Amino acid sequence: MVRVTCRLAALLLTAASVLPLSAQAPEAAATFDKVWTIVRDTHFDPAFDRATWDRARDELRPKAVAAKTPGELRAVLRDLLGRLGLSHFAVIPASPDSPDDRADLSGQPGFDVRLIDRQLVVSAVDRDGAAAAAGVRAGWIVDQVNGVPMSRTLAAVQGAPERIAQLEAWRLSLTQLRGPSDSILEVTFIDGAGTPVTKSIHRAAETGEPVHVGNLPTMYVRVRSSLMDMPAGGRAGVIAFNVWMAAVDARFQSAVDQFRTADGIVIDLRGNPGGLAAMIMGLAGHFVPDRLTLGVMKTKDSELRFVANPRLVNAAGARVEPFRGPLAILVDGLSASASECFAGGLQSLGRARVFGQVSMGQALPALFDTLPNGDVLIHAWGDFVTGSGVRLEGRGVVPDEIVPATRADLLAGRDRPLEAALAWIGRM
Repeated sequence: MVRVTCRLAALLLTAASVLPLSAQAPEAAATFDKVWTIVRDTHFDPAFDRATWDRARDELRPKAVAAKTPGELRAVLRDLLGRLGLSHFAVIPASPDSPDDRADLSGQPGFDVRLIDRQLVVSAVDRDGAAAAAGVRAGWIVDQVNGVPMSRTLAAVQGAPERIAQLEAWRLSLTQLRGPSDSILEVTFIDGAGTPVTKSIHRAAETGEPVHVGNLPTMYVRVRSSLMDMPAGGRAGVIAFNVWMAAVDARFQSAVDQFRTADGIVIDLRGNPGGLAAMIMGLAGHFVPDRLTLGVMKTKDSELRFVANPRLVNAAGARVEPFRGPLAILVDGLSASASECFAGGLQSLGRARVFGQVSMGQALPALFDTLPNGDVLIHAWGDFVTGSGVRLEGRGVVPDEIVPATRADLLAGRDRPLEAALAWIGRM
């Protein structure tokens, strides 16, 4: 069993498709029983309705036993877990849903997407990637992928609430945009002038430092940092990373050391789905001089207090003080879990000002257990409230300054949330 806190389900559900095929036929009854029992025995809410959970077992277990493929069994399990109405309950497949499913999604196209005004829009392009080489620009609408209209893919999320639609659109699009490394992807975009533009993009292997946690799929850590000019003069450090894993720590510390004399620091957590919860205490310690409470994890039997751990030495071992200048944090609708706990915790202390869009609102800690059929169950084991008592599950982190992403800004090459954060630092 691996204990982490993360809203990595959508990311891992995609990454899991590259795992080896299970050598053992699905054990449907045993798998269903284990999922049902784990939830019953570990659910954190004292008001958990055991009678309703018993009825769900009686209704759905025969369907699980009758499942003829791994995909049919997983559909039953999704139904079961969906009745909880909470994040961090999901099954990560260890094999394709059916023998005809494409199993290799290891190659990526070099651009990211967001749902903006219910259209899938290129939100960022890796300047060193294949999409940039092909001339793809931020702000372009993804119209067709390998001849399949994106409107057909997005039809499944059109009636969903905005935050759910954002996550599902991103996840569904990834299963189409990704594929085997070195394969060719044909995408028709709508450019800024409204003209269809078709590009052939050579998918490349994932970049970053590979990390392994228990029996989860490989994740790739990427940390970026830069010193940026502010509109009114002065300079601020900007640090961005894609997932909360231990490999981030040394690079983050190095960036903070580099920016100690800067006028302020911006931490960009947009699109960061979470990871190892305990890391928020160490990273917060770069900016908080005292052992202040970021939040409390409430489990079935106890409470775990997350306290900032002041970082008093730098990477070279020399004595330093935590950075005391202005601190801004960027979040969006795909910032989740540990990212939310970090941003919400520092916001509750008044130590950071948050910019961007309301975060995902999926901030429960999770455990990972291997099931009899080889799949992995993600299941929440606690709840999280910030130091000021704000529950983030279902609410998200509400930015101090809401700055929505717009297609017009992307087409113009503007990053308005970052601009707003830099402008605020410049006024401090």
